[in-house]
Amino acid sequence: MPLSPTHVSHLATVDTARAARVLNDIRSATLSGRRTPVAPRPVIEESWGRMLRGGVDPDHDFRSGLLPPEEVQRRRESTRLRHVLPVLREGLLSVADVAHHIMVVADDDGRVLWREGSSPVLRKADGTGFELGADWRENVVGTNGIGTPVVVRRPVQVFASEHFVRSQTSWTCTGAPIKDPRDGRLIGVVDVSGPLDTMHPATLAWVDSVAKLAESRLRELHLVSLEQLRAVAAPVLARLTGRALVVDRDGWTAAVTGMPYANRIALPKSPSPGRRWLPALGLCTLEPLADGWLVRATDEPEPEGATRIVLDLAQPRRWTVTVSGGAGTWSHELSPRHAELLYLLALHRSGRSAAGLAEDMFGDPGRTVTVRAEMSRVRRYLGAFLEHRPYRFCEDAEVEVLLPGNPVDLLPHSTAPAVLGARAGAETG
Repeated sequence: MPLSPTHVSHLATVDTARAARVLNDIRSATLSGRRTPVAPRPVIEESWGRMLRGGVDPDHDFRSGLLPPEEVQRRRESTRLRHVLPVLREGLLSVADVAHHIMVVADDDGRVLWREGSSPVLRKADGTGFELGADWRENVVGTNGIGTPVVVRRPVQVFASEHFVRSQTSWTCTGAPIKDPRDGRLIGVVDVSGPLDTMHPATLAWVDSVAKLAESRLRELHLVSLEQLRAVAAPVLARLTGRALVVDRDGWTAAVTGMPYANRIALPKSPSPGRRWLPALGLCTLEPLADGWLVRATDEPEPEGATRIVLDLAQPRRWTVTVSGGAGTWSHELSPRHAELLYLLALHRSGRSAAGLAEDMFGDPGRTVTVRAEMSRVRRYLGAFLEHRPYRFCEDAEVEVLLPGNPVDLLPHSTAPAVLGARAGAETG
């Protein structure tokens, strides 16, 4: 019976050497432009396509240089990953050491900040550049268990010759992204790697479950910090009249008075004390309070003036929407899903129904519940400038979209059919 990608994955658990040979044939055929004996798994095929378009050399082990130790330490101290190291160690290290694996933790730039586990495997890793401070972005070292999850924003297992660069094909790597539950932004990747014969398909679910435990721990820490801020806020708000609330530095609400409770408000990108225009409240005064802000609404009318909305998608992994008008200018950093939705609305200025957006996002017009839930979240910070039935930017707003120079970098995480179509059109246009 002919092999399929599924059969190759199963074969790897019972005959690692044969599976590696099959994958090597697939890789060789792909790189030479020949018909492959078995199609690569979709996540691998898409990654290889990015590598070929980006000019990564499959036969050249390129390394961009290690970060100096002081920079590694600085990044360790500034990343939220440091709070979840105990969770990662408890969930991964004991098994990894027995199974001849190592655990690697990298930041959102793909830089290795921690690596622990089997001593012999650590020594082997040194020979492949899997060292502290190393750069494992996909567009630098090819398809791998750190850089590829950074791009696709989901767990990925890369076995043998599924690695794009030849020097890595004797390894198996499984990585899962870790996201900040406060805003959905990627903060890093945890990866379990080892020699070829340590491959097991269950590793993917194992690493992903531990990454989710790490995210749960971050969520707990955030709730604790809000409770601490709430204790400080209560006596302050008790003395005030009118609408006011206390939020943390990311806009999450600790306490309110004189107004309905909202989970979060959009703050300026770099908030500072003084009078500011906030989309949820209008003109407000901001005052620092503990590890957050006291926000007091002034209830003055919105100044008149033309509104300009700039959707900045020029960076591969960081997207913003900036609104300028008579009240001033403010920006909001976007999650991957919200960046997709606003891009689609910018493409369709006349508007899209929930079913239309579901078709654009998922290829399934029936997934309207998901679309409506996400658009409800978007409207929390952009509500004054969005209409619904259908969803669209308000007619009197000027909307500009800043796109990356290379079409392949347009929302690279996205698998939305409409975004894929826009990428393909830009590449051939």
